Amino acid sequence: MTFLSPWWLLLLVPVVALLAAYLVMHRRRNRYAVRFASLPLLDKVAPEKPGWRRHAPAAAFLVAMGLLGLAAARPEVNLRVPHERATIVVAVDVSRSMEATDVEPNRMEAARTAARSFIEGLPDSFNVGVVTFAGSTQVLSPPTQDHKAAAASLDSLTLADSTAIGEAVFTSLEQIASMAPDDAEGTDGGQGADGSGDPNGNGDNGSPGDGSGTEGDQPDAADRVPGRIVLLSDGTNTRGRDPGQAAEAATQAGVPVSTIAYGTDEGTVEINGQLVPVPVDVEALATLADATNGQAYTATSGEELESVYEDIGSSIGWRTEAREITPWLAAAAFLLLLGAGAMSLRWFSRLP
Repeated sequence: MTFLSPWWLLLLVPVVALLAAYLVMHRRRNRYAVRFASLPLLDKVAPEKPGWRRHAPAAAFLVAMGLLGLAAARPEVNLRVPHERATIVVAVDVSRSMEATDVEPNRMEAARTAARSFIEGLPDSFNVGVVTFAGSTQVLSPPTQDHKAAAASLDSLTLADSTAIGEAVFTSLEQIASMAPDDAEGTDGGQGADGSGDPNGNGDNGSPGDGSGTEGDQPDAADRVPGRIVLLSDGTNTRGRDPGQAAEAATQAGVPVSTIAYGTDEGTVEINGQLVPVPVDVEALATLADATNGQAYTATSGEELESVYEDIGSSIGWRTEAREITPWLAAAAFLLLLGAGAMSLRWFSRLP
């Protein structure tokens, strides 16, 4: 808890002094009663009221005064509040290494299933888009609030050569930047994926998509809704612009990139009758996430991947925000003062 006007906390000093005076007077009253009265007679004439009733009105009054002192200092607390709007772009690697069967039934099918569940579980007010990348990028679904349509676009995932992680980030940033403040459907864009060949992206076919998002009419940064990129990959960048450049662009745009390194070091794919190892480059993806204030995850099974998506969804759907609680403290103090008066009138026929 923090206070916007901490000097007003000095109002608590007289409240503490009043409490001390009340305790002293109570002890002194008891001492005088015992000193000057006959104990048998005192038991007969003293009102038989439970001790807590005598102190309840005063206690409620003092607590109310303390709450008013705190309220005057304008306290703030950090609360988890839901995002009203956000634009999420799910970027999925469709390089040939996603054919590896170290994750059942294979990396691609498990990724498709988990990504679909993630998209369908996002808040209805969120815009969500889908981008795929191999040697180039393709926008399967521009950001939209039609989550079912975005999830259905994952059915068209097609494997291709190479891995252009940097281009995937640039294209995702372009999609996020295209969302005007009142947009719900987004705009189409993106490049087509390329052909066939090497599992981890050493082929020569295809060209990286131009997704820098630096041209055209874009809404002012102050007007854009919060954005986040969730990028799933199992390989190393082999085409297009460097992920370091993409990380700088994402940082400037204020868009975190959460990465998921998917698969195991034992993954292999068959090419021309030979098994080719396709290990996961965890370090490169973690570097991208750290550079953009995102989160880096690893998943080696379909179950782990679904758990990762759930964790990302919970972090995206909520944010921590400082909220002033002065009205709540003032209202509580008001109710306590009413309670103190009601108890005093009910039990002692007077106000405290």
